[in-house]
Amino acid sequence: MNELYPLIRLVHILSSGVLFGGGAVIAYFMLTGWRTGKLSEFYFAARFTVTADFLFTTTAVIVQPVSGVMLAMSAGYSLFEPWLLASYALYVLIGICWLPVVWIQLRVRNQLAEVGEGGAIPDATHTLMRYWFWLGWPAFTALIGIFVLMINKPVF
Repeated sequence: MNELYPLIRLVHILSSGVLFGGGAVIAYFMLTGWRTGKLSEFYFAARFTVTADFLFTTTAVIVQPVSGVMLAMSAGYSLFEPWLLASYALYVLIGICWLPVVWIQLRVRNQLAEVGEGGAIPDATHTLMRYWFWLGWPAFTALIGIFVLMINKPVF
């Protein structure tokens, strides 16, 4: 273990907190805006969800694998440990879910902007939000799985 290990671990833990906690809060905010059924409130939530996702989630998505590899190497683990390989696979699954979610959020925000004041939320937007909702569950579950792997480091 090198002298940077505590700093790398801190960065990794903090970015995982941003990814998990920020993702949960962003999802809650977007979901709550949608569930009001009020275009103005939903549009407000969609605008800030897109911004928050780019500022916080995207940053954490980049920092996590970089700090994770540095952490594993500085702790002396092989990057091919089975628990690390399983976490990589779950991380890829998260990305497969998250990338369409980002596109959906952008599309929803743009659709709501096109409607303007006093209009109704388009049916197409409700359809996109149902996809958005269901894509969140495997990503959320996979992230919990990664936490379990990181804490337990199971031997397969």
